[in-house]
Amino acid sequence: MKLLIKNGALVLNDGVKKLDILLQDGKIAKIAEHITADCETVDASGLHVFPGLIDMHVHLREPGFEGKEDIESGSRASVAGGFTQVCCMPNTNPVCDNAVVVSYIKNRQKEVNLCKINPIGAITRGQEGKAMADIGKMKSAGAVALSDDGKSVMDSNVMRLAMEYADGFGLKCLCHCEDENLVDGGVVNEGYNSTLTGLKGSLRAAEDIMIARDIALAESLNIPVHICHVSTYSGLEIIRSAKARGVKVTAESCPHYFVLTDDIITSYDTFTKVNPPVREERDRRAVIEAFRDGTLDCIVTDHAPHSLKDKQVEYNLAAFGMSGIETSFALSYTYLVKTGALTLCELARKMSGNPAEILGLEGGEIAVGKAADLTVADLGAKYVIDSKNFLSKGKNTPFNGYEVYGRIKYTVVDGEIKYKN
Repeated sequence: MKLLIKNGALVLNDGVKKLDILLQDGKIAKIAEHITADCETVDASGLHVFPGLIDMHVHLREPGFEGKEDIESGSRASVAGGFTQVCCMPNTNPVCDNAVVVSYIKNRQKEVNLCKINPIGAITRGQEGKAMADIGKMKSAGAVALSDDGKSVMDSNVMRLAMEYADGFGLKCLCHCEDENLVDGGVVNEGYNSTLTGLKGSLRAAEDIMIARDIALAESLNIPVHICHVSTYSGLEIIRSAKARGVKVTAESCPHYFVLTDDIITSYDTFTKVNPPVREERDRRAVIEAFRDGTLDCIVTDHAPHSLKDKQVEYNLAAFGMSGIETSFALSYTYLVKTGALTLCELARKMSGNPAEILGLEGGEIAVGKAADLTVADLGAKYVIDSKNFLSKGKNTPFNGYEVYGRIKYTVVDGEIKYKN
């Protein structure tokens, strides 16, 4: 099978170049000017061609919570958002802490046949933080990393043993950093706006303490660790300092942390409730700077779809999470590239190359012989975000009404067009 994409501006590691690209048998076969071939052809004039976007932190909810999202709806939303690969977190029902659930997710991905889905196994059984899950068997079944996302492994010795055992299988631990004792039921950032609204605040130290703990383990053991959805300026300073010392730490953050501040909670709109909470302007600016200087390696969505019944309740009772897979690229381009914080090539690294490198995934680069996974976008296209148009079951976004640039036109997985706008 062949596909030719002509006249596009290819976002390569060494710059943006107008070239044709020929895809054959799931691989990039040729990159050059004026390629001709007898096959399906896409005219990408005026469009930019990125390496297929990779989101290493999503929640697809299946098995167990299909009312919020399932693998089919999540896959449709993913390719609509330009993502050729996603990595799904293990807080399903049953928890993805064994080879059977990992295999189930892989089989469902083959049935749906849209984007590539890489399961992330739980660090501990049932995500209870007490005993290690079946790490080796999950790796054999196709797990690409480990996480107890949604909660930290509070027992430091269990975390130490898990990191060592996972490293023996070539897996990284992706750490949700939150001291549950300090959070103590907090639902928003602790500060002026939590006082103003009367909503219980979560101290930023709850995140920072666990970031420091997991980095200390990584440094002592000389084992890589990845820090999830960083939201605080102080946590970023801990990561920046560790990187300067040579600690093997990588980190990610999400669009809601570089676009929003906790001013949004004054509306009491439960679509603004997320964990960790959106912080203050100092934190927002720090996240942008951390992407700029390399402290943050990856842009992820933490796509957390919920049904309306999970959100249409009192703020304290509402579920945490935002639906983000279909808005991430446009928000990132609008708020990071158009503002000058990142170049297009740097954006591609944050949204494709670095996630592939960190997790050892195929893809992440436009080069001959690489996977034929591509995202084609019209960067000049301006539109207003409207969750009614989401393909995800989760309509819970705080970004309704935001004007953004960068519309996905094609998503190509293994040389096949999986989404066309």
